[in-house]
Amino acid sequence: QGSMHIHVLGAGAGGGFPQWNCNCQNCDGLRKGTIKATKRTQSSICVSSDGVHWVLFNTSPDVLQQIQDFPPLQPGRAIRDSGISAIILIDAQIDHTTGLLMLREGTQKRELYCTDMVYQDLTTGNPLLKILDHYCGINHHEIPTDGKTSFEIPKIENLTFTPVALKSAAPPYSPHRNNPHPGDTIGMLIEDKKTQKRLFYAPGLGEIEPHLPPLFEKADCIMVDGTFWTNTEMMDMGLMTKKARDIGHNPQSGEGGMIEVLDRYPNAKKVLIHINNTNPILREDSKERQILTDHGIEVAYDGMDIVL
Repeated sequence: QGSMHIHVLGAGAGGGFPQWNCNCQNCDGLRKGTIKATKRTQSSICVSSDGVHWVLFNTSPDVLQQIQDFPPLQPGRAIRDSGISAIILIDAQIDHTTGLLMLREGTQKRELYCTDMVYQDLTTGNPLLKILDHYCGINHHEIPTDGKTSFEIPKIENLTFTPVALKSAAPPYSPHRNNPHPGDTIGMLIEDKKTQKRLFYAPGLGEIEPHLPPLFEKADCIMVDGTFWTNTEMMDMGLMTKKARDIGHNPQSGEGGMIEVLDRYPNAKKVLIHINNTNPILREDSKERQILTDHGIEVAYDGMDIVL
């Protein structure tokens, strides 16, 4: 009570770990039990100030499994019930939005918070929200992207949400895929007004823009993009022709990488989330994981609890 509870529902990137069609060293090793690693569902967290009413960040395709694995999201107060009071979408990516279709049952509209750009994508290029109109329906609350405007959410007591626009690509299906707009991707500073504790959350982070260090500075916990270890990870494996930064993910290693950035905040708890199945940090005995440990950086896993 009187604190912010953050629960990691899923720590993997799109496709999860192992990914269904991937036989990289990590995925093959996890299936065969030859590496020291744990499976991960697709990236999502939930946050609460009272342990009863939760804000769900992103609805991954694995959301039903994630709800089953975390009983507080299913309190038995009524014949139809959910501990999810609101849903916040960080972007419109498939791995962060498809779960909305899994949450279609019932007559109570979903309280959905997202930017205007995400709303556009989810009513045009991938009209998920129009489909939901035939089921539970949604109440859309627009998230501002000026970086100054905070908002609160009914039933989520004492928590204030301050969104910030991040440079990142809109999803491949988006009508403006090659024409980025503020609000395609956001990060979020969440503050507990009672304790003044703060979480900065950004599972997709392409570059460290000038407005980010002041937010990192304020945060007691920095939970950020852990997708790739190197900028050329996918190219080196022959899996993609683009670099990590080209698709909106700042890698951990190398110049300007996440390790170098996070080193500047010695007092914060630092956690990587949205970890791609190819990333060597998934192997608990890898040299890359040891480097993170040496720098005081943790790797998120499904079921991880953080209380601020």
